[in-house]
Amino acid sequence: MMLDETHDPATTSRVASANGHADFPIQNLPLGIFSDGGPARGGVAIGDSIVDLSAALDLFGGDALRAAEAAIGPTLNPLLALGAGPRCALRRALFALLTSDADDRIDAALRPMAECTLHLPVRIGDYTDFYAGIHHAEAVGKQFRPDQPLLPNYKHVPIGYHGRASSVRVSGTDVRRPSGQLKPPGADAPVFAPSARLDFELELGIWIGPGNALGMPIPIGEADAHIAGLCLLNDWSARDIQAWEYAPLGPFLAKNFLTSVSPWLVTAEALAPFRVAQPPRPAGDPQPLAYLWDADDQAQGAYRIDCEVALSTAAMRAANLPARRLTQVAATALYWTPAQLVAHHASGGCDLHPGDLLGTGTISGVAADARGSLLEITTGGSQPIDLGNGETRGFLEAGDELVLSATARRDGFVAIGFGNCAGTVVNTD
Repeated sequence: MMLDETHDPATTSRVASANGHADFPIQNLPLGIFSDGGPARGGVAIGDSIVDLSAALDLFGGDALRAAEAAIGPTLNPLLALGAGPRCALRRALFALLTSDADDRIDAALRPMAECTLHLPVRIGDYTDFYAGIHHAEAVGKQFRPDQPLLPNYKHVPIGYHGRASSVRVSGTDVRRPSGQLKPPGADAPVFAPSARLDFELELGIWIGPGNALGMPIPIGEADAHIAGLCLLNDWSARDIQAWEYAPLGPFLAKNFLTSVSPWLVTAEALAPFRVAQPPRPAGDPQPLAYLWDADDQAQGAYRIDCEVALSTAAMRAANLPARRLTQVAATALYWTPAQLVAHHASGGCDLHPGDLLGTGTISGVAADARGSLLEITTGGSQPIDLGNGETRGFLEAGDELVLSATARRDGFVAIGFGNCAGTVVNTD
């Protein structure tokens, strides 16, 4: 990824709210789908406003116009299919129009974000969830297999499973507590009941841009070209249902009831300054096979993104108490890079399509305050956390709101954010 004028930390925007904005300064310009009483259409976040691309078409030309026209429909899929060239041209054109010394032609296309509804940005054909957070895998494995937390294949192959694309929803969608088969401790047989061990999983989502033809693998050195950008992802999990059903084929009903994503697609171009080296593997770990190994990817295939999760209960909100931060962890804790996940997914000939979604798997660190799920934080519910207001939590209860947030930071550059990925638990009647 090349740095250009759009990453200049000295540039300010004519949209005053963008200057110093925690998520959407002019150096970000993420893509999304919004509506404001009319049809859902493409937009770009800038501070507290959205650039309505359909209202700004006459300000673009060439590849930038081609990209803007592809983004004015109800999904971003046509834009993602175009690849990095037109997407980058649109970014540079918007950057020029939104700088503090630009003329006022773009102002008529600005919409107040607070008055808009944000939608799922793409039509998701397929969703795959990986298991690339090694510290999460080890912590969970210790609870069930103390003598062998990681299975023998973990350090050789990116583990994943195919999730349910139809139940991916945009941030703000309520989390209806799922029911399913579960086997209470000491019971001789399972029962069908609401999950009592509802959990979150802190992940990054990877949006696929151009795809590949069936039977044509994506080489690791070309995988970046297929990544349009990232988002936040919460793969809500019913741990008691999962514990009963996962053998021998893995998660099913425990995962398919809802997956939440943040509404803004933070582009690969915006994230270019925050690419860093993948942390070296510990001594003794195997080097990945050749189809997963690329020197450039190891040198700059990880992302310097700080992720957080905060919990507020209904009682906390009623008392105007701040949310309780549950975890803070860096995305560099992932064992595999996004490019490795893409290359592995397509290595057997699977065809990826524009708008497909890949989850990284739960991001956890080694420290106690860097765990990406309640399963880890509370050791399977056996050590509930004290929320500081007289309440405790082992797993999620009705009225609990989870908010995922993330910021990409690096010295010498303006920090950019992702917007929130939030959901509130609602019990079924």
